[in-house]
Amino acid sequence: MLYRREALLRLGRLGLGAVTLPQLLRSEAQRRTLAAEVPAIGPGVLRNQTGGRAKSCILIYLWGGPPQQDMWDMKPEAPEGIRSQFQSIPTVVPGIDVCEHMPLFARHTDKVALVRSVTHPSNNHEPSVYRTLTGRINETLAVPRNQRNRNDFPNLGSVVSSFTPPGVMPAAVTIPRPIGHDGVTYSGTHAGFLGGRHDPMEVAAAEETKEHPTHSISLPAEVAETRLLARRGLLNVLEETDRRFQAERSARAVDSYRELGFSMLSSPTAKRAFDLGFETDATREKYGRNEYGESILLARRLIESGVRLVTISWMYIQKGGNVANVWDNHGPFEGLTGTNMLKAYYCLPSLDRGLSALLEDLQQSGLLDETLVALWGEFGRTPKLNSAQGRDHWGACQTACFAGGGIRGGTVLGSSDRDAAYPKTHPVSPQDLLATVYHSLGIAPEAEMYDPLNRPHRVIDGRPLTELLG
Repeated sequence: MLYRREALLRLGRLGLGAVTLPQLLRSEAQRRTLAAEVPAIGPGVLRNQTGGRAKSCILIYLWGGPPQQDMWDMKPEAPEGIRSQFQSIPTVVPGIDVCEHMPLFARHTDKVALVRSVTHPSNNHEPSVYRTLTGRINETLAVPRNQRNRNDFPNLGSVVSSFTPPGVMPAAVTIPRPIGHDGVTYSGTHAGFLGGRHDPMEVAAAEETKEHPTHSISLPAEVAETRLLARRGLLNVLEETDRRFQAERSARAVDSYRELGFSMLSSPTAKRAFDLGFETDATREKYGRNEYGESILLARRLIESGVRLVTISWMYIQKGGNVANVWDNHGPFEGLTGTNMLKAYYCLPSLDRGLSALLEDLQQSGLLDETLVALWGEFGRTPKLNSAQGRDHWGACQTACFAGGGIRGGTVLGSSDRDAAYPKTHPVSPQDLLATVYHSLGIAPEAEMYDPLNRPHRVIDGRPLTELLG
């Protein structure tokens, strides 16, 4: 019987890597069965433990570090050399001003909560990305290169996946690609010790790496759907004999999980969700016909189709193929000062357009109340402008943004000092941001996950910002 199993695995891997997905689904079902028998392993796996109203979440991750004082926490009274070179403009909520280059967003602050006192001590990209996506501190990370591995703590999407029953759509998706460059994909971008079955599905691999995207449901170009179905028939024939030798319930369950695996490969729901061609030209223009607007539009389509957590990793691919984390606005970059980088299409204009379109569409469709929209980066920027008229890394203070999912709009939590350098009131940690997402999705922060050595790990050590919830 073993040689037949090995033959089936080889068939599944020839030109169709994702056909091994049924094995992942069976493993997940076994985990959920165990969780039901021993509640401490996974409270909240099949039911809402927190009373959170959100069914799904879109995280817009501004990789590089967005400048708080040039976007959401304008300090017009700060000294020259510290205050923003941009003007502040009023919004629909009196007392909340934002950057002049976010006029569309200014119409939606009644839906938004700004957290102006997010803080942590790291000024390096790698550990800050890891902490803001996993809620953990990893002292072993290599700087400036740290390849993700199975010792990592699982990231936000992977934790959500572990508490979500399998379905036609994946629980978590990363678009347009995970954070990575120069041969490595960053730690904090996949499931770590939870294993490959909970890796977020990646539409594409990180640029400048040799990795393949995790759990891609796209067929390779040389494999047509007719060939997929033919291969399915061959698998049916080869497994027919095996099934006669396996009468126990666990073996009989193979068929249902194989069916689910194929459904994720050929499902019209999945295909439609990933195809922006179903959107009107007017809608695509509204979001912006660039990678950023299209990623935000795709995220909306994915959560409408049942995906629970979509992470948008914001980056810029230069003409030569190099990856640039453009919110890291030290300057100079492609002939622009640090401040002028923010005015380029790959920063504020695209964020303003895409985020505003998302909030408007979610409200009009009635989905805003059950969809949490979150936005932050790995850190903020220095109070003082540098010689290139940009700002450098600054973990001590940044602003995060929440909307929908039960968030009370028109809210500001916490404050920074005169220069937006340090929290003045209500300091908030990255763990608190993640705990807020988990709480909103019905996952108790104190819930436990188990690593391969059967050691328990609390989902997150942070405190949900329940004061933001209506």
